[in-house]
Amino acid sequence: MYASMLRMPGDLLAQFDTLQRQMEHALGLRGAASIRGGGRDTFPAINMGTTPDAIEVYAFVPGVDPASLDVSIDKGLLSISGERAAGVPQDGVSAVYARERFAGKFKRVIALPDDADPAQVTAKADDGVLRITIRKLESSKPRRIDVQ
Repeated sequence: MYASMLRMPGDLLAQFDTLQRQMEHALGLRGAASIRGGGRDTFPAINMGTTPDAIEVYAFVPGVDPASLDVSIDKGLLSISGERAAGVPQDGVSAVYARERFAGKFKRVIALPDDADPAQVTAKADDGVLRITIRKLESSKPRRIDVQ
């Protein structure tokens, strides 16, 4: 007997997602330049959006000292790097049974839209959230033209 071509396995899209993650892991494709390219274990997690005047990037960096963060823009790429301490004392621990929290050095690179102005950037860290505001180029903003 054969399976019906009209019936799809329970969660086909989840199976494709798993296959894609396995291929990325096998090929070493971690830390892609796009926000969409990051896997589930990419650190820091990021939310990104726009307002009429700026591009807003929120990087979630709990447990990271703001003084250790390095934020830079070069050729349309925003780089966020730093280091997060383990936070758990290792004294007297002979075996670790589970480790779900990332610790160590990290770097995240995100491609910015073409209308980002690299000369007008602010960054502020508060309660484990790094907020980066990148102003848009004046030439890219809509403007009204009077008809004579």
